[in-house]
This record gives sequence, C-alpha cells and structure tokens, in this order.
Amino acid sequence: MTAQVQLSIQKLTKRYKTGEGVTGISLDIKQGELVTLLGPSGCGKTTVLRSVGGFLEPDSGDIQIAGKSVLHLPPEKRPTAMVFQSYNLWPHMTVYENLAFGLKIRKMRKEQIRDAVERALQLVRLPGAEQKRPTELSGGQQQRVAVARALLLEPAVLLLDEPFSALDAKLRNELREELREIQLSTKLTMMFVTHDQEEALSLSDRIIVMNRGNIEQSDSPQQIYDTPKSLFVANFIGRMNMLDGIAENGSIQIQNWELHASPDISGKVVVAVRPEDVRWKDASNPGLAATVKQVMVLGHYAEITLLTEAGIIRMFLPREEALVLSSGQSVSLTFAKHAVYPQSSV
Repeated sequence: MTAQVQLSIQKLTKRYKTGEGVTGISLDIKQGELVTLLGPSGCGKTTVLRSVGGFLEPDSGDIQIAGKSVLHLPPEKRPTAMVFQSYNLWPHMTVYENLAFGLKIRKMRKEQIRDAVERALQLVRLPGAEQKRPTELSGGQQQRVAVARALLLEPAVLLLDEPFSALDAKLRNELREELREIQLSTKLTMMFVTHDQEEALSLSDRIIVMNRGNIEQSDSPQQIYDTPKSLFVANFIGRMNMLDGIAENGSIQIQNWELHASPDISGKVVVAVRPEDVRWKDASNPGLAATVKQVMVLGHYAEITLLTEAGIIRMFLPREEALVLSSGQSVSLTFAKHAVYPQSSV
C-alpha cells in the first residue's frame, strides 16, 4: 500500500530583495518519510522550510499538509513543529517546565502532561532530567530537550533547521542516529535542512539537492551519490575528480588518453570520477599516465594524490594496497566508473 502524501509544496516562490530565494518549487513528502533539503548557503533550503513552518509568507504557491492548505495559518496554528539550530529553551524554566509549556496551552490535564513528558524524555534518552535547568545540560542534551519538546506537540510534519551544526562531530553522529531511530519508531514525517552532505546521506530516505533557488535532483541517497544528474550535484556530493575532455565519435580525449563514451555526446565535456573508482597499474599498461605525488594513510584507507597532464587526481585505496606506492612512482590510471557532463552545464 502506497503511503499518502503528508506535505505537498506546490509552485512555491519567495524572492528577497537580494535576488536570493526560491522560484516555482514543487515537492511532495509522504507520510513517515524523512526528506533532507541539501545545498550550499543561499540555495533556498531554509526559505522552503520556514515557509512550511509559517515563519515566512511566500510570494505565490501553496503548502498543503494532509490535503489542507496551511498558508492562512500562523506558525502556532499549523500542524508542524520546528527544531532550530539554537536550542531556544527558556533558561529560567526547568526541563519539565520547558516541555510542559506547549501542552498546558493545549489545556491538557496535569497527569497527561506528566506522562507525556516522561515518555518524551525516555525517547530522547534523558530520563530523570525533569528538574534540571538548560544551563546545567550539555549542548547535546539541550538539543535532545528541544527535539523532545517538538515531539510532544505530535506534529503532522517535524521541521529541523540544521539542528546539530553547533555540536562537535562525535555528538552530531550520535544525535543523528538517535533522531533516525526516533523517526523510524514514531513513523513521523520529517523535513530536515542541512548543508552537511554526510548528514544528509546518513539520515535521509530522500535527498533534495538545491542550487540557486531550484531543485537540481530529488532521489535516494544512493542514487544521488551513484548517479548525480547534473555537474553541480556531482561536484557537491562527496569527493569527485573533474577532468576536462573532448567528446567525438563515441570517445573522449583526455590529453593523450582515449576514454569510451556514448556516441550522442560531443564537444567539450567534464568527466567526473569518484576517488574510489580510480584504478592503477604499472606504467607500462594502457591508461592515463600519472606520477604519485603523495600517499596519505587515513585510518583503514589511504588517499593517493597523483599528477597527470589532465590535472591532479585523487585515488582512494585500502591501506595495504597503498603500501606499494611511493612518491615519484609512475603509474597508469583507468576508471571503474565515470560520468560525463557538458562543460556548458557548469
């Protein structure tokens, strides 16, 4: 049975005097789906999120939640909850008071509020923290409380605006995992905004890559990584080698090396290759001639920097395989996988 659409954004346009914003954005998010808006600063991802939450008024378009337009509703009346980058907890209140505040406004009974707060704190792994004040908690614990407060409102859509960016890398990873567990157990619909591609790839059911107010690609994390549909997405997601070439008659000329290509590609192109898809052999083999510049061991794998006539190429190898390479060594390179884009699409 196909999940129903929980959030529908239809031809949303919001432009600022600076020229930034979004134009004609349309996307649907299904019930129980975690969708991440990913892109560089100024691409429009936060504009979309804040429009859904009611903190921005669009120039045109519609936003529907569970089939009903929410454009006329203020933030507090929308079936959404927002988790911000800053925790936005009231420092003079205890954790319990921070969490109970929204439920009191909804006229819930004291016993119901107490039970709901206990359940929420269990969910975010902070049982027994009710009487602490935010200043007594670490940054990660404060963000957990902020997530618990949003969950208590039982939103139809939970909106998260770079909620972990102020935390250190280890804590970010832990909270990502916990958020994903919560999302899967509650089957909550979430829209997550980040500029961190690792965060997007690890968390999402679907990633929407944005650039200059438009959607470049909407796909699963695997598809986004393996088959980027544009040069922008290829360049933005993960590490990528970019080589200029000339395509003609079913082949691409990269300096003195010829690479097979689709016969319908011609003219100046960019060949995109992931470092893990670069292969090497002894210099006597056919391929792109290269010289090892540096071997850098990074834990279980090594990053090899190579000099070629087409520019610098980076290659990832298992640590053991990299041990036979040394600076100044001549090798021949081929690609296990590559993508080709017209240079005009930069």
